[in-house]
Amino acid sequence: MTLPVTAFVAAVCALLLLATAIDTVRQRLRVKAAFGDHGDAKLISASRSHGNLAEYAPITIILLGLLETARANHMALMVIGAIFLIGRVAHVIGLYAPVVAGKPPLGRQVGVVATFGTLLVLGGWTLWMLATVNL
Repeated sequence: MTLPVTAFVAAVCALLLLATAIDTVRQRLRVKAAFGDHGDAKLISASRSHGNLAEYAPITIILLGLLETARANHMALMVIGAIFLIGRVAHVIGLYAPVVAGKPPLGRQVGVVATFGTLLVLGGWTLWMLATVNL
């Protein structure tokens, strides 16, 4: 396989998406909500954990694939991919954690920092590689 880091991150994201989708369906069936969230906290958490992963995983996987195709440092890509996955799992856990007024759960905080950091590094690295490529 020519893109092992990208493939691994994509496969784990696919499994996380499936798990969060199944939980969203479970919550919808529980409250009998075909559309919307009916103001149910568990359904909102399930839906947002799925939606948030679906929003951030594609661009991360694309950037990893572009960098891996350009023969960027394999170990660095593995570390960045791992940080992204750890952040996504932490975010999902954080969305299910009890909320203390005025402060998001630690898992959400870790997830946001890991995801934003990953996007910053991958985006910056991709732009740097584009700017320094020998045409």
